[in-house]
Parts: sequence; C-alpha cells; structure tokens
Amino acid sequence: MKVFNLCCAQGHTFEGWFGSEADYLSQTERGLLCCPLCDDKQVTRLPSAPRLNLGAVVAEATSPEVAPASEPHQHEQAKALAALQGGLMQAVRAVIANTEDVGPRFPEEARRIHYGEAEARNIRGQASAQERAELAEEGIEVVALPTPRGLTGPTH
Repeated sequence: MKVFNLCCAQGHTFEGWFGSEADYLSQTERGLLCCPLCDDKQVTRLPSAPRLNLGAVVAEATSPEVAPASEPHQHEQAKALAALQGGLMQAVRAVIANTEDVGPRFPEEARRIHYGEAEARNIRGQASAQERAELAEEGIEVVALPTPRGLTGPTH
C-alpha cells in the first residue's frame, strides 16, 4: 500500500492511498483523482521523504543546527491548515448526515416549516443571497454553509 501526499490547484492537501505506484499513475492518467474538498481534478503529488531507520545518522541530519529556521514554521502552518480542512470536512459531513436536502426548494420549505405548514425538521438546500435576506426579514434564521463539491454526491 502506498500513501501519497497530494495537493489540488487550489492548495488543498490530502492523502491518497494506492495499491502501488503504477496504480497511482494509472488513476492520474485516467483523470480519476480529484480533491475531496473542492472536486478539482488538477491533483499533483507532493514531495515526501520515506521514513528510513538509519539510527544515529538520522539523528545527526535532523539536528536543529542543520534544519533551516523557516522549515519548522512552515511545517506547523501546514499542520494547522490540514487540521482546519479536516475540521471543515467533519462539520460539513455532520450537517449532510443530519439534514434533508430539499435543493432549490429551500426558501419555500423553510417558510412552510417556520409557519407550521410542514413538519419541523433540519433541512438544507440552495438559496440566493436575496432569498436568504428575505427569509431573515421574515424572522427565519438560515446559515450559508458552502459545501465542497466533493461532498455533493453520495458519500462513502
């Protein structure tokens, strides 16, 4: 099993698991790889260093005197960004799992629920900025939550 660090053209980083290097190359050539956050198909493999057990040689090579000063800061930023992306994906998945998708009927269905014409339930769907403003004027609270295109279809 090969695990590669991948990145889309929008800068979202994620892992890809492949049976082999040939499997990764085959999926890349066939255009099967896409970003799970934005569905971008321009995915590239990031450089990575395999972990080699070299004993004392590794300890010497990774000493603070050898590593550039900016590397730890960049690494921490990358970790923070990955954690933020992961948290966003978890939140969106939770919303999707606990709501009914009413699609473009969202404003109409939100009004029906608000005025007691339909059963109260958690819904999600699409509404323009103007439709959201009109709902707010009627006292109907809505939250715009951008859903990554990678999560708009079935999830597994």
